[in-house]
Amino acid sequence: MKIDGECHCGYITYRAEIDPDEVYVCHCTDCQTISGSAFRWAVPLAEEAFELLSGEPKTYIKTAESGATSHQLFCPECASPIYSTSIGDGPKTLNLRVGTARQRAELRPKVQYWCRSAQDWVADLGPAKQLNAQ
Repeated sequence: MKIDGECHCGYITYRAEIDPDEVYVCHCTDCQTISGSAFRWAVPLAEEAFELLSGEPKTYIKTAESGATSHQLFCPECASPIYSTSIGDGPKTLNLRVGTARQRAELRPKVQYWCRSAQDWVADLGPAKQLNAQ
C-alpha cells in the first residue's frame, strides 16, 4: 500500500510503500516513554521503500535494557517521531510511526507486542467520557 505523511509542522514529508497487515502497537515501557503515550503505533518497512520528500530528521540514539541501540528519527522543529531503525551495517528495516501517515485511519494494528507492560486501561476505554472539540 502506498502511503504518505508528514510531521505535525509539515517540515518533514515522506512517502512509503508498506504492508498494512504488518501494522503493530508496542506496549513496552521504552515505547511508552519515548512516545509519551500508552503505546507506539508503527509499521516495519524496508529502507528502500521509504522516500524522504522534505526536511532532515534529527536522530536520537536509544539504548534498550538489553543493550541494543537504535536510531529514533524525529522532526527537529516540532519533535514528531517519524521512524526508528537499527544501527550498523546491512539492510535496514524502518519502523514508521503510523500516526504521521495521512492514511492512518486505514491502518488498524494486526498485532500487539509487550502486552505484559500494557496499561491495564488500554482495552477498556468504553466507559470514558467522549468529547468532540468545537
